[in-house]
Amino acid sequence: MSRKKRQADGHDKKKKSSGGLLTAVLLIAICVFIFSAYQLIMMLIPYYSGGKEYDEVKKLAITNEKKDPKDTKDGKNGEDDGFRVDFNALLKENPDTVAWLRFDEPSVISYPVVKSADNQEYLTKTFSANDNKLGAIFMDMRNNSEFTDLNTFIYGHNLKVGGEMFSQLNEYASEEFCKKHPYFYIYTPKGKLTYQVFSASTVKDNADNYNLAYATTEDYANYLQLCRNSSNYQVDVKLDEKSQIVSLSTCTNINDDERFLVQGVLVKSE
Repeated sequence: MSRKKRQADGHDKKKKSSGGLLTAVLLIAICVFIFSAYQLIMMLIPYYSGGKEYDEVKKLAITNEKKDPKDTKDGKNGEDDGFRVDFNALLKENPDTVAWLRFDEPSVISYPVVKSADNQEYLTKTFSANDNKLGAIFMDMRNNSEFTDLNTFIYGHNLKVGGEMFSQLNEYASEEFCKKHPYFYIYTPKGKLTYQVFSASTVKDNADNYNLAYATTEDYANYLQLCRNSSNYQVDVKLDEKSQIVSLSTCTNINDDERFLVQGVLVKSE
């Protein structure tokens, strides 16, 4: 065999070998892409299905029709906000229902509140009892369902995608945001409760901010001062030993032992 022939044969073998390698690399890349896409889809499905589920709950139980302020004395400055909750429908769907929590902004925070015999069940179960990482907004098992305690804790997830549940609660880390949207509302079968935010802070999950036992009125007054002192900013609202507050808690998604805590004091009952 001539030198030129041998060189040509060697070149052809290298081309075939190189082509086979490129094909193998391409196939591997395609497989990695398909697997990654599958993983992404599987990760997003619970957010999508959970979000759709809560949309259905809102359609089932909520009406939101503003009325002429001349026709009612309800609401701020005599104006009816038109927000109505059908608790019969909610209780039929889930007997654990205790309330509905709503913010003007971020408006996405508008959900039923449930309570069970422990603080674990609704971490992974939705309002409609489906297993889902969205979970539900739930009241601390130690609290009275009628919001008669000095301090009522309510928990919700801070999700990495989607923005549902308490994911946007951290907007209240900003004093400017709080000034624009100082109130949140809790609806119960007995009426509407309006709370004004007085504290927003990142705290450890074992911080005294999570204390629910106050032996004396002085202990409770000290607790309120602790919460004010740990807040990102100060709010000019009256707090004393008779104040009833609601504490909204979620994860920070930064450190496992940290929580973001927004607290509001009851300023109006209707």
